[in-house]
Amino acid sequence: MSTRPNSPAAKDIAYNLHPYTNARRHEESGPLIVDHGKGVHVYDDQGKEYIEGMGGLWCVALGFGEERLVKAATEQMQRLPYYHSFAQKSHEPSIELSERLLDMAPGELGKVFYANSGSEANDTVVKLVWYYNNALGRPNKKKIISRIKGYHGVTVASASLTGLPANHRDFDLPIDGIMHTACPHHYHNAFPGESEEEFASRMAGQLEEMILREGPDTVAAFIGEPVMGAGGVIVPPKTYWDKIQRVCRKYDVLVIADEVICGFGRTGEMFGSDVFDIKPDLLVVSKQITSAYMPLSAVLMTDQIYQAVADNTAKISTFGHGYTASAHPVATAVALENLKILEERKIVDHVKKVAPRLQDGLRRFADHPLVGEVRGIGLMAAVELVADKEQRSLFDPVGRVGFHLYDVAQKNGLILRNVGDSLAFCPPLIISEDEIDTLLDRFGQALDETYSWSTRTGVAAE
Repeated sequence: MSTRPNSPAAKDIAYNLHPYTNARRHEESGPLIVDHGKGVHVYDDQGKEYIEGMGGLWCVALGFGEERLVKAATEQMQRLPYYHSFAQKSHEPSIELSERLLDMAPGELGKVFYANSGSEANDTVVKLVWYYNNALGRPNKKKIISRIKGYHGVTVASASLTGLPANHRDFDLPIDGIMHTACPHHYHNAFPGESEEEFASRMAGQLEEMILREGPDTVAAFIGEPVMGAGGVIVPPKTYWDKIQRVCRKYDVLVIADEVICGFGRTGEMFGSDVFDIKPDLLVVSKQITSAYMPLSAVLMTDQIYQAVADNTAKISTFGHGYTASAHPVATAVALENLKILEERKIVDHVKKVAPRLQDGLRRFADHPLVGEVRGIGLMAAVELVADKEQRSLFDPVGRVGFHLYDVAQKNGLILRNVGDSLAFCPPLIISEDEIDTLLDRFGQALDETYSWSTRTGVAAE
């Protein structure tokens, strides 16, 4: 007769397979069990306080414990806890949210389709692009170009778009028809003496070469995050998006802006597309649309795409795609309230005000022996650790030092995320300057402790 585990940690180890986790390491060390949160802080089941420096997973815009969002969810659950949007059914929260999204979105977008996560939304984007070109009688124009280190999700199609090895390895990905062009990371990928503008021109040139090599009649779309998030918070070089868009327009390649992380104020503007003057044909949002209080994502599309899709649904009698919880009434009601709060409290203006405190504060670590590059925009940033500052060389293996710093920071009451040896920051948008100062102090302490460990163990030279 086997014994059953009693503690929550033991039960977690016994019963749960965690995403993005080394399962064997988890069996040895167990979980951090988060019990509750308030503002920019979360508290574990022992009562210890942490600054949530990642806003969960790049997503808790309004922080933890926002009563208006709880009330919006509760009231909608009491009125209509669920209904679907298949077969011409609808409800007011989704209708109002679609109108609001289209009013605030960049470019000329005219219709909204709802899903439940960024992964589902980007999976939908792939299918829409294929469906659209079939509707136009272009069955060969199906290839989609993404970027190395881009992140677009983990479903079969969206993980194929993602340009990170861990999301492909042993999953038999990427699928056919998905290609990856160069990562626009000037720090690592520029030639010696190459300016940002020259580097951007070379990146656009490589994209054009790929399109011509594959055949413009076979390339359907280019997808990119305005600022690359889970690939390491990589801010594009000057003129990059302008030049990339010109190449896409030249060859009738759709531009897809993945705003899952950048959207709703993260960059200091409502959308990352506003910062870089991106005019998307398709735009994807999730995460901060509800401050992650409810799962929700949306794909916004131009009227040109919608009209071709709509004509085809008439031709074949339906649009055979959708999710049980597409446009869920509780999720869309929470999103509506979330967007109202962002506007009423002038959260984007607040981000502009406090972002320099984070960006300048992190850049003060640039001279630290472990730090190679500090990069970021708005309230998202990364500090990259390198083995050799002059050569910009990486640690071997990549990720060992970054994970150690992540672990030490958590013990010091700061939750971050290591992307290899880059430490990512993405705190709730409501964070104050005083809270940023505390975050910086805890990070500095963890950085120094990591340096001491690295020199003591021989990972880094003194």
